[in-house]
Amino acid sequence: MEKKTTAPAAKPAAPKSSSGGLNPAFVIPILLVIGFCLWYFILGDPSNFSDPETKHKPTTAMGIVYSGGIIVPILLTFMLSVLVFSIERFITINKASGSGDLDAFVRKVRSLVDSNNIADAIKECDKQKGSVGNVTKTALLKYSQLAADDSMAKDQKLVALQKEVEEATTLELPMLEKNLTILSTLASVSTLVALLGTVIGMIRSFFALGSGGGAPDASALATGIAEALINTALGIGTSAIAIIMYNLFTSKIDTLTYKIDEIGMSLQQNFAAHH
Repeated sequence: MEKKTTAPAAKPAAPKSSSGGLNPAFVIPILLVIGFCLWYFILGDPSNFSDPETKHKPTTAMGIVYSGGIIVPILLTFMLSVLVFSIERFITINKASGSGDLDAFVRKVRSLVDSNNIADAIKECDKQKGSVGNVTKTALLKYSQLAADDSMAKDQKLVALQKEVEEATTLELPMLEKNLTILSTLASVSTLVALLGTVIGMIRSFFALGSGGGAPDASALATGIAEALINTALGIGTSAIAIIMYNLFTSKIDTLTYKIDEIGMSLQQNFAAHH
């Protein structure tokens, strides 16, 4: 007669981190093509210049930006990249917060856990969703499993509960922080590329100033200075937006992490008091 064995209880699965999000290796080359097309066809449209054939003497703001030279499409690519990845991070981080008010969710879960109503707390996690809801649900499932486990000491259970929260948080955070390095990199690189454009423009200005034996070419001198200033403005503007968005998203992620830590600490304190 065969002896039947009972499989051990499965460990609650930690939430799987999403691999979603835009792939920079695919998106940035597309944005580079778009940036060049904007510079050449839109900003460089002959109607933006009083001399359409040579595209000199711009008469509109777009023509003036076009006069910034070949560095302009690179800076436009940086600007588009900052906008695209900022929108993508904004959507992703908002989803991670869940469908309801995050502070109200944390208060509700803590209240239910204090009253030892774990089942209703799990239901609240299903309603909230998002990263905070996922991590909290994983911790609550582990809480229930440890509460029914008589084979472990209390200290061991507390360590296991803390480890479960840390592992679940570790799986969720990379999804939130993805592509933030793009924003931080563009914040510094934009300024450097703009400086390159500025230097090129000033070189042209000094070349125009020193060419010829008589009076300098005023038109060439003004063109070089304009090129330098346009590149400087685009680079500084892009860098400023990238820094603001990076700090904003970092602050939001820190808030989510704090909420997760707050719930995790509450669960550990409650477990220590009731079990």
